Amino acid sequence: MPITVFNTLAALVPVLLFLAALTFMDTFRLVRPNAIARALVYGAIAAAASLWLNEWLQHTVHVPTWIVRRYIAPALEETAKAALIAALIWSGRVGFLVDGAVQAFAIGTGFAVVENIWYLRSLTDTSFALWFVRGFGTAVLQGATTTLFAILSKSLADRQPDRLASAFLPGWALAVAIHSAFNHRFLPPVAETLLLLIVLPLLVIAVFERSERATREWIGAGLDLDIELIDLMKSPDFAFTRFGRYLQELRARMPGPIVADMFCLLRLELELSVQAKAMLIAREAGLDLPVSADLEASLTERRHLQESIGKVGLLALKPLQITSHRDTWHRHLLKHR
Repeated sequence: MPITVFNTLAALVPVLLFLAALTFMDTFRLVRPNAIARALVYGAIAAAASLWLNEWLQHTVHVPTWIVRRYIAPALEETAKAALIAALIWSGRVGFLVDGAVQAFAIGTGFAVVENIWYLRSLTDTSFALWFVRGFGTAVLQGATTTLFAILSKSLADRQPDRLASAFLPGWALAVAIHSAFNHRFLPPVAETLLLLIVLPLLVIAVFERSERATREWIGAGLDLDIELIDLMKSPDFAFTRFGRYLQELRARMPGPIVADMFCLLRLELELSVQAKAMLIAREAGLDLPVSADLEASLTERRHLQESIGKVGLLALKPLQITSHRDTWHRHLLKHR
């Protein structure tokens, strides 16, 4: 087999295999194939744009290569990769650490593949050791730093949902610092690569175990609570609960039809939550539940109820937050199912 084939395999295969392993470890199948494909394409586009800008800075603006490689490129590349993950977290389309990590590593994989293809074409007379370092080191690094950004940002966003803007800075700073340190070559390239290959799998396994545990807790305890609340809302005793008394108090300040819409919205949110949790339980068992015939109608009704209640009414419902911060995510999950 020609040496160029070995170089190509070493440059491209490791990061693709790691992404496949992460996807396989996602037992709840939180990330669908189209989301992974979108992340790969986005990463490829981010790589093309970053490579062009790095070249422009070096050859047109004449910024010294060592400054670009050690300081500018890490900040530029990590910002480009992190932008999609930040948008997904902001819009509630990342539910747990695991789906954020898979999509983040997919972005890094798309980035690394384009970057290494570019170097394969421009660096023709090089040794296999270089492509070993680029494939197992630099390429995996591109996925790892974006994954760390997603993990830290999602963790902070869950703890401080009202301060999302500040949740992204620590993860971005960590990703840039690691990337810059790698480019400084404080250790020999092979030693850096081996260190990365030891640390990253341990970190990912720990994150996946934590996320799988959080998912099971959300599904198990949450499903039981949702069903109990739905049964309670159907019973005549509902008027004597905290929820019922609060809605009665709202009737003194708001029109009766608006309060009735609030009751319908609360019940609909619970029903949608039950559907999402049931779908995830089936996925873990290797099954795909058929989409409920009235799912689209339920999502449309929810939107109409929110419009009818209005912003002031929705704020008044805040004390009755009977579901979790993952509501937006599970509705996204159902909608794209």
